[in-house]
Amino acid sequence: MMSSLPRPLRVLRSARLADGSLVDITLDGELVAAVTPADPAAEIDEASDLDLRGYLVVTAPAEPHAHLDKARSWDAARPPAGDLVRAIESWRAFAAGQTEDDIAARARAQALENLAAGTTAIRTHVDLFADHDPLRGVRALVRVRDELAALIDIQLVALGGEWVPDDVYEGALDLGVDIVGGAPHLATDPHAELHRALDIAERRGAPVDLHTDESLDGPLTIVSYANRVAAWSQPRSAGHCVRLGTLPADELAEVVAAVAAADLRIITLPITNLYLQGWEHPVSTPRGLTAARALLDAGVVLGAGADNVRDPFNPVGRGDALETASLLVTAGHLSLDEALTAITSGARAAMWLPEAGPVVGARAELLAVRADSLGEAIASGSPDRLVIHAGRLVARTTIHRDIAPAGVAAASPSLTR
Repeated sequence: MMSSLPRPLRVLRSARLADGSLVDITLDGELVAAVTPADPAAEIDEASDLDLRGYLVVTAPAEPHAHLDKARSWDAARPPAGDLVRAIESWRAFAAGQTEDDIAARARAQALENLAAGTTAIRTHVDLFADHDPLRGVRALVRVRDELAALIDIQLVALGGEWVPDDVYEGALDLGVDIVGGAPHLATDPHAELHRALDIAERRGAPVDLHTDESLDGPLTIVSYANRVAAWSQPRSAGHCVRLGTLPADELAEVVAAVAAADLRIITLPITNLYLQGWEHPVSTPRGLTAARALLDAGVVLGAGADNVRDPFNPVGRGDALETASLLVTAGHLSLDEALTAITSGARAAMWLPEAGPVVGARAELLAVRADSLGEAIASGSPDRLVIHAGRLVARTTIHRDIAPAGVAAASPSLTR
């Protein structure tokens, strides 16, 4: 059956916002033109309007830190459960046999799964391999980004390491990768690797987004990172930053001050870091989270994402930002509103994207989820959703549930012996 999507929209009727108000949202192309009190008597044009009674409407989530090239590989890779080092070893062994088409197929499937859940922008890291074809993952994800350009905004980050020469990084950027990445804390000399990645970004005038201090007790590079980029004009972000969550209060305050002064935007990744960190602590296991409260209190931009989905770094996950929000509340002790901000406007800001959501003048990137309140939406994670990208309906999931009525007579005991 041919899909009726994407479909341009004009008015979203009787939508409930996170503050509880009922509104009509008028769209003008890719932008929100008006947000007015709901008019229940207004006529609905089925060709261009949506009746959103019973739905909560929020800014469409963004995924600020994904690994689409790795996604959905757990079953095929059959890795042992374990920490970051074991995950890296398992992924490298599996990836050696992966073709460009293999990578593209899994990445495409996961990107569309994220879209169905409401995410309309993804920043994905893509590995630069240490073999005969180091850029096959890059080619695969450039293809997927271009194929899905009308449905979802995808940013690509070149993820290398000390084994990847500068010319391979440069080749990735030449093929269309947007951002310089890396994981300096894993290098033999973390600070040297940090500055090498920043040198490449500086040379190319490119944004930078580094995996940063992803351990409970390892090296701390984020202050050097912040100091180096403080005067830059190009965007900069840091993912994971788990080490911040284990620092003493006085040292943490100094680190957070440097991060805030540099406008270094932080991305926390609860589901994956809760899985990867703490295996060496079977008792009183620490949480693999950054210092979210200290960062927010200092005015640092904090975005949140899922990171890995069903691959050697995380065997579970739905690619659903509401799952991330739920974990931020449970494990990170954020409020419901703070958790929503982290997966929506905070995530977009960490990706340096323009403002979006149910606000006049903002981009019409919206998620409608079947729920009466923000708490219900995050707690239930109802898959009954409508997703709007650039003012067009691009995904719809409808759920039918049938439950026997209460009070029905109990079944008669079986006469069969």
